[in-house]
Amino acid sequence: MTTGRLRYLAYLSEDPDMMADFYARHLELEELGRSNEGDVSLTDGFYNITFLKARIELGEPDNTIGLHHVGLQVDDIDKVITKYLDRSPRGEVIEEPGGLHFGEKRIYDPECRAVSLSMGGFGLDGEERRLPRLAHIAFNAMDPTNVLEFYSELFGFRELDTSFERRRDNRKNRFAGDGFTNLAIHPYYNASSEGHEQRFGINHIGFLVNDIERKLENFAKEIATAPRPSTRPYAEYRVRDPEGNGVDLSKTKGWEIDLGKWESAA
Repeated sequence: MTTGRLRYLAYLSEDPDMMADFYARHLELEELGRSNEGDVSLTDGFYNITFLKARIELGEPDNTIGLHHVGLQVDDIDKVITKYLDRSPRGEVIEEPGGLHFGEKRIYDPECRAVSLSMGGFGLDGEERRLPRLAHIAFNAMDPTNVLEFYSELFGFRELDTSFERRRDNRKNRFAGDGFTNLAIHPYYNASSEGHEQRFGINHIGFLVNDIERKLENFAKEIATAPRPSTRPYAEYRVRDPEGNGVDLSKTKGWEIDLGKWESAA
C-alpha cells in the first residue's frame, strides 16, 4: 500500500505578507521563503503553510480567496497516480512547479479539490513536532464517505473512532488520520449541527497550543474569539484570520490523529 502524510496547506490570498505576519506573530510560524510573484511560505516545523498570491497565472479552477488545498508527502508518486487513475480513469494529473511553494504533481479528489503531491517534504528537511502546530484540517463535502475512501485507498489514512461513533448515530461526519493530522470531513448540508458553517472545500484548520490563554488574549486585540460548542469532540476555541479563515485552538481536548491515538498540548 502507498502511504501519504499531510504536510502542505495552501491558501489563495490577496495579501500574503499580511497573512504571513499574522500567523508568525500569533502562532509562531517561521518563514521558509518568498517568491518573486509574492507567495510566502511558513512552517510550524512539520507543515509547509503557503500563502499563494491570488493571480490568474496560477490557472486555478477555483479562485476563491482563503484556504484552498492540501498536499501530501508520498513515498512513490507514480504508484499514487496509478491508483488514482484506476479509481478515476478520467481524472486529471497536472504538473506543478515544485520548489518551496508547490508540489511536484497534482490530482483532484472526488469533489474537485486539488491535492498536491511531493516525494520530498515540501521544502522541509526535518519533521519537528513543536508547539504551536497544525494538527487538524476540516473539509465540508457533499459525500464525506466517498472523500474518506479516497484518502484511505490512495494514501492509507485510517478511519477513526470518532468517525465510527457518528456512523452508529447515523450521522454523515467522517474523521480520518495519517498518524500526524486529524482530517475531518463534514457534510456540507448540515444546518442542524451546532456551530456548523456552510463553506465548501477546506472549512477550517486547527492548531495545538500550550499557552491558550495568552494566545486568546493576543488574538482578542485584533480579532474576535469564540468558544467552540461543548458538544464538539475537538478544540476549545475558534478565531478568524484577517481574510476570514477559521482557525481552531486546542490545549486540552486535542485531536484524534490515528486509531486510538490522541494528541493534545496539555
